[in-house]
Amino acid sequence: MHVIALRDTAAGMVDLVGGKAAGLGEMIKLGERVPEGFCLTTTANQLGAIPETEVVAAYERLGGGLVAVRSSATAEDLPHASFAGQQDTFLNVTGTEQLLDAIRRCWDSLHTERAIAYREANNIAHETVRMAVVVQRMIDPTVAGVMFTANAVTGCRTEMVVDAAPGLGTAVVDGTVVADHYVLTGTQHDDKGCLTRAQLDELQRVGERLQDHFGRPQDIEWAIDHDGALWLLQSRPITTLFPLPPDTGRPLPRIYLEFGHVQGMLQPVTPMGMSTLKTMLAGMFASFGIKVEIVDIGGRLYGDLTDLVRSRSTRKRVVRLMAVDFGPRAQAVVEHVLADPRFAPQPGNPARTSAALTSTLRTVPRAAAGILGALARPDRARVRMFREIEQLKRRAVAPAGLNTAAERLSFVETQDPSTRYDRIIWPVVTGILVAALPPQLLKGIASDAEIHTVLSGMPHNVTIEMDLALWRVAERATEHRELLLNTPPDELATKYLAGALPDIGLSAFLDSYGHRAVAEVDIGVPRWDEDPAPVFAMIANYLRVTDPEQAPDRRFERAAATAEAKLEELVRRARRSRPIRGRLAGFFLRRSRALTGLREAGKFAGLYPLRETRRQLLLIGADLVESGLLKHADDIMFLTAGEVRTAVHDGADHRDTVTSRKAVHHRELRRPTVPVSLLSDGTDVELLIPPAPSQDGALRGVGAAAGRVTGPARVVRDPAAAHIEPGEILVAPTTDPGWTPLFLTAGGLVTETGATMAHGPTVAREYGIPAVICVPGATAKIKTGQLITVDGAAGTVTIDE
Repeated sequence: MHVIALRDTAAGMVDLVGGKAAGLGEMIKLGERVPEGFCLTTTANQLGAIPETEVVAAYERLGGGLVAVRSSATAEDLPHASFAGQQDTFLNVTGTEQLLDAIRRCWDSLHTERAIAYREANNIAHETVRMAVVVQRMIDPTVAGVMFTANAVTGCRTEMVVDAAPGLGTAVVDGTVVADHYVLTGTQHDDKGCLTRAQLDELQRVGERLQDHFGRPQDIEWAIDHDGALWLLQSRPITTLFPLPPDTGRPLPRIYLEFGHVQGMLQPVTPMGMSTLKTMLAGMFASFGIKVEIVDIGGRLYGDLTDLVRSRSTRKRVVRLMAVDFGPRAQAVVEHVLADPRFAPQPGNPARTSAALTSTLRTVPRAAAGILGALARPDRARVRMFREIEQLKRRAVAPAGLNTAAERLSFVETQDPSTRYDRIIWPVVTGILVAALPPQLLKGIASDAEIHTVLSGMPHNVTIEMDLALWRVAERATEHRELLLNTPPDELATKYLAGALPDIGLSAFLDSYGHRAVAEVDIGVPRWDEDPAPVFAMIANYLRVTDPEQAPDRRFERAAATAEAKLEELVRRARRSRPIRGRLAGFFLRRSRALTGLREAGKFAGLYPLRETRRQLLLIGADLVESGLLKHADDIMFLTAGEVRTAVHDGADHRDTVTSRKAVHHRELRRPTVPVSLLSDGTDVELLIPPAPSQDGALRGVGAAAGRVTGPARVVRDPAAAHIEPGEILVAPTTDPGWTPLFLTAGGLVTETGATMAHGPTVAREYGIPAVICVPGATAKIKTGQLITVDGAAGTVTIDE
């Protein structure tokens, strides 16, 4: 049998009846009012022939007349892919001839360009998709529309949104009418428009029932007929919502800030990486006397700032922290939340307040000693810091004699992270602080662009040194230019690891920097010494630089010389108008040039123990593969430390867990945007803030590196194999140190996230290339090849038509 009544379909039958029919069957079983109908199953689609006798008989049992013929593909109305509008629907179909033709056209719509493109974008294999067809009695509505049981724009789960218009709901779905818009918050509803208060109440009750039944927010199509009866035409998951923060059980809302954008990392973190980073970040905040709970939301690291913003003693300090190191987007979010009465100061927990005060008092003497010491003797502080990093590198190496998975796991769990972190942390903090002071001291005397110029060409930056070291490798490789330019990076990496490439000095580079990678703070990400394909892509970009004056080392030297000259000019200018302030500004600008370049060193140091931990975990993973408990050694990165322990000691099989988490991880990798901040009800706080007006159609962001440049855009979302021509302007969602070799050939930088003191903007200033950060939607609004102008002083990006 190829035809099934809708009342006989259910959620477990998606492979046979498709997503839409399965959802309709569930609603019927729930007792909801759904137009009567039947489903032509996917087996008929596989056979390629319509079983006309069965279809006609089912149509006659409906009583003939007007019907709706709707696609119901197996990859439709899924939790992660709605396929909204990607396959066809035909309304007011009447008679067997029209019905059979509509079914054929539904089948054909599985292979349209838009459906194929949508499947490819969602990583759904074409050969796995089959098409069922739903046939339902037509409803003649007075009003129809759609309802989202969560606010799909802001993400708020406590709001339902209804769009309605007179007549068929297709006008609302297709966007061909101006629909009446309602936001339902559980309070009394406004009955202006085409829906009455009673109808809105009924819709809200239906939405609550369906959301409870399906276990997630729903996108519901509905219609109200001439008798006032509400009919449900479809219910499918809302696929675009960012995951909710974990439920804390607390009545008041909470505020979470995403930490990855500061590190230039928006991709999801592996489960093993998440557990490692939680520990690292908690330790980092503790060193500043701050306690922040780190939570996993959608595979990203968010910090719960609620207690800090509700505390009278810390709420203003949080704003300053955002301004210094988290960027303007985070700062704007926190300022907005501080004005929200729901986050007004609350009476403190005496025990918690006392503990925080004790922690702060312990931190203050160390901080004062570290900061004052670095200010007084910056060269000494820098030498001591790099000495500590070398010692940390040596201590990170696992001892000889680890032969079993249990021994390696013991090493991973009992590593002593102790080192003189004060000698690493406080010079870095001092560099950040002294870079933040000159704008205040020179207000009215120097522009932000001039101060950014002083902060360019900064010495002692380990990431700059890495980039220039790779440039020297490229210089040595010029005789192999054709090979390196015309061979795919993956193929070059394979040959290199097999010892089948000419010696270009890459081994020495990887000895020093092979522990780095894009998204390198995630222990689950392969390092460059494991997979050097991204390094070969960067070398190819360097080999495209043919103008000697655009060579990265010369650009850096010019930026440094310009910075020193600008520093002296600003000091002279300041002393003429305000002698004391001028001397202070000169002192802090010089200290900034001595210390701010150290910003990258703290993270660089932490990567050594991270790499060794990864090595040992991969060896444990290999043992678990031999034991039949994992499929691949690197599957261990999709387990938690506790799960690894049960696998090693108890023989627990976590292969199904790994498969499930990998699917979620790969789905999250395709997520185009990540909220900077979330409320506990899922609201993206940034969307509540009115956008700043743009000037002359320019995209507005924050100037992070001085200068103005016009050039063709190159939109890059993954630097692993990015091709950048000299002078092109790099447009990216974000950047971390693994991206920075691309800066050596770029003419400018535009990002959607970041902070002025974050990795990307810092390196952009070092090379003297203009940079504008925090440009919302830059990678969508700007296309590769478009001529754009980046103005680092104004903080604007103009698309030159």
